[in-house]
Amino acid sequence: MTGLLETTAERRARRNRQPASDERPAWMGRQPRWATAARGGLLTVACLAVIVPFVAVVMTSLAPQRDISARGGLVLFTSEPSLAAYRAVLSGGVVTRALSVSVAVTAVGTVLSLACTIMLAYALSRPGSLLHKPILLMTLFTLLFNPGMIPMYLIVKQLGLIDNLAALILPVVVNAFNVIVMRSFFLELPSELTESAKIDGAGELRILTFIVLPLSKAVVAVVGLFYAVAYWNAFFSALLYLPSPEKWPLQLVLRTFVVNQTPLGTDELSASTESLPPQASIQMAILVMSVIPILIIYPFIQKHFSKGLLIGAVKG
Repeated sequence: MTGLLETTAERRARRNRQPASDERPAWMGRQPRWATAARGGLLTVACLAVIVPFVAVVMTSLAPQRDISARGGLVLFTSEPSLAAYRAVLSGGVVTRALSVSVAVTAVGTVLSLACTIMLAYALSRPGSLLHKPILLMTLFTLLFNPGMIPMYLIVKQLGLIDNLAALILPVVVNAFNVIVMRSFFLELPSELTESAKIDGAGELRILTFIVLPLSKAVVAVVGLFYAVAYWNAFFSALLYLPSPEKWPLQLVLRTFVVNQTPLGTDELSASTESLPPQASIQMAILVMSVIPILIIYPFIQKHFSKGLLIGAVKG
């Protein structure tokens, strides 16, 4: 009985004992004040390096010509903010048309890419499926070797997709990296769920629709974000395949009129010369419009981001 009491007392003492400072890992020890201050300073500088340029872009898009000229082109504060630049670019000219093209391509491309990726990843995650290993090897092969710009252009031309918005979607409808991420997620799902569904008579399509997808919202949200950002930011494929300016997406318009400093006149903006805002404000307004949609969408799927990337990538 004494031995039992001593053992119990020792266990309690060991449980309540605080580890010595030299036994703690380095990241759990108390840091000196100068190290904490240095980290805080570095984080502050990094945050300012991201926030200040964005604030300058937004404020320049709202500033009048007087403030832009006085501050050398970029304005951090203006006492007379105006939405004239946004009204001009949304008045029905080239920017409005390009914005509608980008929204349509992003929406259709994301839905189509998600559907193809989900079906391919699910098929590759089912052992014994038809041509499982050859298709998986071909998918992995595309991660290592890119077809190149000239062969891709020749294929698009032979398919008759030059000057067609489908050329922005079909050549990149499936991304091998996204397929591997989603396949890894599907492999982590309990096999007992699919086996019990098969016993009840459910087919593969029903299993995918009513069992696998409801459990895979995180990875679907993350992969959907990857596809949406890729379609929204794509401009090089439009530069190659779309010679007609009326079919340009917003990113190509941004490159032409902002990066290349091509001035926007009344013909491109459908606005009168008297009400035309400063060119710097118009350019910054286009830049803000190209960033805002992703900033609006990201917070809604941010909670799924880390889970969708980590689950299925690490086992154990």
